[in-house]
Amino acid sequence: MGHGPLPPRAAPAPELEPGEELIAGRRPVEEAFTAARPPRRLLVTPQRRQALERIVLHATTLRIPIIEVEGGSLTALAGFDGHQGVAVVVEARRFASVDDIVARSIERKEPAFVLVLDSLEDPQNVGTLLRSAEAAGVHGVIFPTERQAPLSPSAIKASAGATEHLLLAPVDDLAAALADLHLRGVRVVGSEADAALSAREADLRGPTAIVVGSEGHGLSPAIRRRCDLFVRIPMRGVIGSLNAAVAGSIMLFEALGQRDPGARPAGTPASDAGSDAATTAGAATVGDPAEPAMPAKKRASKAAPKPSAKTPKPATKAARKAASKAVPEEPGS
Repeated sequence: MGHGPLPPRAAPAPELEPGEELIAGRRPVEEAFTAARPPRRLLVTPQRRQALERIVLHATTLRIPIIEVEGGSLTALAGFDGHQGVAVVVEARRFASVDDIVARSIERKEPAFVLVLDSLEDPQNVGTLLRSAEAAGVHGVIFPTERQAPLSPSAIKASAGATEHLLLAPVDDLAAALADLHLRGVRVVGSEADAALSAREADLRGPTAIVVGSEGHGLSPAIRRRCDLFVRIPMRGVIGSLNAAVAGSIMLFEALGQRDPGARPAGTPASDAGSDAATTAGAATVGDPAEPAMPAKKRASKAAPKPSAKTPKPATKAARKAASKAVPEEPGS
């Protein structure tokens, strides 16, 4: 009994060439397409191709070569097994500088909002923090070139593609970069369990850089010396500490809540109505000192309109006559 031709076997994933980067996972690949990262080829495992039809169709529309590869070789190339059967090879990422981050805040007419990573070791924590940073509207992320988890495919996957929309600035000397931010009027804020102020009590509305320390050691001594302010995250449970990505995310969204109380709820689509950033009237620009925090009661009394000392008279003679005959209502009626 004869058999038809066997389907072609998937090939091993080709190695990356110099100047190439691998982005793996459905959401990161889609975000790379959205961000117009120059693509080289799309890698797909045959077993998942049907489930990835939309991505494959998009790649076909963009005239990106599509290569079917073995799942095991894609895992080896990506360095983790959460690639969901798809990856795209793109041109190597162009990193930003501290100047680029400051320029973006000026362009958006917002006080500078920066995330600083101090030697994080876990790529999942790095990716989660980058995702939170993009969602919170930071202008850029600064991290050291050494003693830091690399921006690997697994970190990019954990960021859900947020890396394609962020200014990422690796620096050789993190302490010097923080000193540079300080000279530009940006306040450097770290977290500490016994800090006098909680993140809610501190004023995070002005130009601010939030520093997240490593998982095992927290902030390094050189970075601690560069912090202008320490805040704590209130806790009630038995556990004495938070995951670095969780703690950093809480700080970021506390700052966002203070800077833009009207920010859209999570899960709603981003608005095209221009710069979210033009949020609060009179927001400080880079270099402006942060306005001192004002107690809530005082802010409410300041915002409330003052009652008019004079009651306006009715416009016409007939109206004035009717008003003079009006009988006031009894209290409680």
